[in-house]
Amino acid sequence: MSVTAASGFEAAGVEAGLKNSGGLDLALVVNRGPLQAAAAVFTSNRAKANPILWSQQVIADGTVSAVVLNSGGANCFTGSQGFQTTHATAEQVAAELSVSAGDVLVCSTGLIGEQLDRDRVLAGVSAAAGALSANGGADASRAIMTTDTRPKTAVVNTGGWTIGGMAKGAGMLAPGLATMLVVITTDAVLEPAELDAALRSATRVSFDRLDSDGCMSTNDHVTLMASGASGIRPEVNEFTESLTELCTNLAMQLMSDAEGASHDITIEVVGAETEEDAVEVGRSVARNNLFKAAVFGNDPNWGRVLSAIGTTAAAFDPYEVDVSMNGVRVCHAGEPDQPRELVDLTPRAVHLAIDLKVGAAAATIFTNDLTHDYVHENSAYSS
Repeated sequence: MSVTAASGFEAAGVEAGLKNSGGLDLALVVNRGPLQAAAAVFTSNRAKANPILWSQQVIADGTVSAVVLNSGGANCFTGSQGFQTTHATAEQVAAELSVSAGDVLVCSTGLIGEQLDRDRVLAGVSAAAGALSANGGADASRAIMTTDTRPKTAVVNTGGWTIGGMAKGAGMLAPGLATMLVVITTDAVLEPAELDAALRSATRVSFDRLDSDGCMSTNDHVTLMASGASGIRPEVNEFTESLTELCTNLAMQLMSDAEGASHDITIEVVGAETEEDAVEVGRSVARNNLFKAAVFGNDPNWGRVLSAIGTTAAAFDPYEVDVSMNGVRVCHAGEPDQPRELVDLTPRAVHLAIDLKVGAAAATIFTNDLTHDYVHENSAYSS
C-alpha cells in the first residue's frame, strides 16, 4: 500500500500519455484529513523547475490537500508556458477535489527543456481523481518512475500510527537531496512545524547522504503529509526516529537502483574532527570517478581513496589515515597494510571505512560504482 498505508490517504496512478514509452505516468495522492498538515524540502540547485517554484509557495503555510506528480517531463526551463502548465495542473486538481489550488503541490520528473502536453496532463488529473482509492499506492509509485527499474515503497508501523512512502530516482543522485520525488504520509497528529523539523532531520542523514554521480537535479522534492486520522499524537523524537528509518529505507532502495550500477558502496568515515569534515571526506570519495571505476573492475585500488580525500579541507594528517575495504585494512597510517589481494569486491555490497584519527565525529555516504551501462544510459537518455 506504501503511500496509502497511513489512514486518511487515497492515491491513484494513471496513463496520461506523457511518456514516449507508454505506461503509468501521472500520480495523485490526496489527504482526506481530518488534518492537512504538511512539510517539504526541495533541491538546493539554483536552477529550479516550475513545479518547485510553485510548490515552494504552496508549502509556506504548512497546509496541503494533495500532491500531483508526473513523469515524462521535468517542466524545467520551459518559461512562462511551463509555469502556466504547473498552475493549471494545480487548478485542475483543486476543481476535481473541491479544494484550493494553493493547497496542491505539483511535482514533475523527466527530460529538461521540453514542454509538457498540458491537455494530456489535465486529462490525466481528471482520470486520477476518478480512480482514487485507499489501495492506489502501488499504481502511484509506478506512475512516477523514469529510468527506475522498479517502484520504491516503504511502511513503518509504530504505536498505533503509521508512516508510508514512495520514491523515484535512479540517476543524478546527489544532494541537496537527489534526483528524487518522494511522498511520505502519516496518520499521526502533528503540526506543520513539527513535521518540518522531523523531515529535515530525517533527510539530513538519509536522502542527503546519497551521492551516486555528483549531479544535482532541478526537480528534487520530498513531501511529508499528516492526516491525523489515527488520533494519536506521538512524541516528536519518536516520530523523527521512525521517519528516519523510513527515509533511510527508501534511500537505500534508490541507491540499489542507481543507473547502471553493479556495486552499492557504503563509505563510512570515522575519527573526524567534525561531522561536516566526515561528510566532506566521504563525498570526495563518492565523487571520484577513478575510485568508482576501480570498484566496477573489482580492483581494491585504495590509493585512489587517499588521493580523493587529500583534495578536501577537512582536518587530518594524510599520513595517519587508515583505510579498510570490505573488512580488510589495506592502509595503516598512510602505508600499505594487508595485501590488497585479500579484498573481495565481487559481492554487490562494498564497505569502505576511512579513519581520519583526529576526533570522534563520523558520517556515512552512500554511492555506487561507475559502469559502462551508466555511460550508455545517460548518453542515450533523450533519444
